[in-house]
Amino acid sequence: MDRYRRAVLELNRLLHTGTDAHGARVSLADYTDAALSPLRSDHLLWSADHPEENIFYPYFRDRIVGLFEEAQPSHVGFSLNYLSQALSTFAMVGFIKRDFPGVKLVLGGSLVTSWLRGKIWSSSLEGLVDHAVAGPGESFLLSLAGVADGRPGTLPSYESLPLDNYLSPGRILPYSTSRGCYWNKCSFCPERAEGNRYAQGSPGRVAADLTTLTQRLRPALIHITDNAVSPAMMHALCANPPGSPWYGFARITPQLTDDDFCRALKDSGCVMLKLGLESGDQGLLDLMNKGIAVSVMSRALRSLKRAGIAVYGYLLFGTPFESEHEARETLSFVVSHSNTIDFLNVALFNLPRNSPDTGKVKTKDFYEGDLSLYTDFLHARDWSRRKVRLFLENEFNRHPAVRPILKRRLPHFTSNHAPFFVM
Repeated sequence: MDRYRRAVLELNRLLHTGTDAHGARVSLADYTDAALSPLRSDHLLWSADHPEENIFYPYFRDRIVGLFEEAQPSHVGFSLNYLSQALSTFAMVGFIKRDFPGVKLVLGGSLVTSWLRGKIWSSSLEGLVDHAVAGPGESFLLSLAGVADGRPGTLPSYESLPLDNYLSPGRILPYSTSRGCYWNKCSFCPERAEGNRYAQGSPGRVAADLTTLTQRLRPALIHITDNAVSPAMMHALCANPPGSPWYGFARITPQLTDDDFCRALKDSGCVMLKLGLESGDQGLLDLMNKGIAVSVMSRALRSLKRAGIAVYGYLLFGTPFESEHEARETLSFVVSHSNTIDFLNVALFNLPRNSPDTGKVKTKDFYEGDLSLYTDFLHARDWSRRKVRLFLENEFNRHPAVRPILKRRLPHFTSNHAPFFVM
């Protein structure tokens, strides 16, 4: 662990050293610009108009020119998923629009989906691209190529990716078995606010596909990227193990309280589950419509511990339903279950700007920018973000039962590399 931390931090320091002088901050997990914000459409437009000002310009200019010489494309698509990608994406869009004016530009990805479905997408950006696509883009891209429909059940292809060049202790294979969330009922959830529908691939076929991909690519670890791996998918993986260790997000369900099932899950290769614990207070969980019982959560944590499956627990503080009392209940729960939780992610609640639940609270501006996905709100129970931060810093994080769990958090790569330390 110490060698890993030192390597990551020294690599990150090198990135800082090489980019600070340019007014940008590049890290292993983020990219920010001192003068530009990805939350402002006018800044994205400026980035598109001045691509040569982007710190990555020398790289993407040569790369894009080479690709055009090789493929001579009629269409170019960009998948924009994170805010840290937005300024550079629009710089590349602007470069192509300027130097290859006849090419059709398509923009999609999860961030674009959130902007479009949340009715945040600015009309000023529409002239930059020919198509802005919300949700899964495969069918739309196929239609642009004149293909009426794709072949169902086609294995994803990873061969064009530099699989052995990623900074990782081993090759990690990301794989999605579903889209959306099968629960999709939680209050203030972005998935529900955006109206994202749940779609699950056939569990038996998916498990068989994972086995095929594992035999072909020999990953050190499989990351199932679903919002929550469904119970049916877990049973399918138990019946047909993929052949490599795997981990992913899961909801706490009664089946995870079954010792035999957890042992079967372990035998399938499951080394870690990321669990949305959220709170240790039952009343708060009910108000958030989490569909979780604290008693079931307690039994599941102990069953997973006995089976040897690590838990990366996610906690959420500062929701509109919470007060200091509920926060202390969460602290008590974590303390009493500290021997069953291997890692913790502690987050402050952000209210989705276009959530149907915003009418329950009085909102106010949170981030400066017309493309912000979140809004601030006045807490009805006198539990402001400042008070939540003070509670976390002065009490929660310093508790002798919690502090050792928080110290295991891996810098920058966090849960993505955590399974390597529990396998």
